[in-house]
Order: sequence, then structure tokens, then C-alpha cells
Amino acid sequence: MNRCVFCGGELKKETVTFVYEDDDRYFFVEHVPAEVCSKCGEKTYSPEVTEELINFGRQKCKPLKTVEVPVFDFEEKVC
Repeated sequence: MNRCVFCGGELKKETVTFVYEDDDRYFFVEHVPAEVCSKCGEKTYSPEVTEELINFGRQKCKPLKTVEVPVFDFEEKVC
């Protein structure tokens, strides 16, 4: 059984959504195979999956869809 390198919790194979954020650039990758810690929730990806995620980040693939996301600022609440 594999253990989380951060907390020692048990890792379970799951399919997750990978979220990338860098300044004002965001993208999501759905249905990504990962090992997820049952204790702290940390996600771990295989080297092959990591390489594919890097390719998405380098925009080597065309996205299947684009979504519009509302953005709020907690300090500038406008209701």
C-alpha cells in the first residue's frame, strides 16, 4: 500500500480534475488519473500523467470546451 509523503495517509486511485493557476491564466483538465490521500487529500500524479499535464499547459492541445467563470473579490463585495 502506498502512503502519502506529506502525512502518511493511505493513497487511493481516483479520477480527479486538475486545476492550474498562474497569475491570470487558468485551465482545468478533467478525468485525470491520480493517487489521492484519504487523510489530507493531497493528489499525486505518475510521471506519464505529469508529462501530459505539462503538454496541456504548453497549449499543445486544443481544449474540448471553454467555460465562463464569475470572479468575486472578497474585499470589494458588491451585492
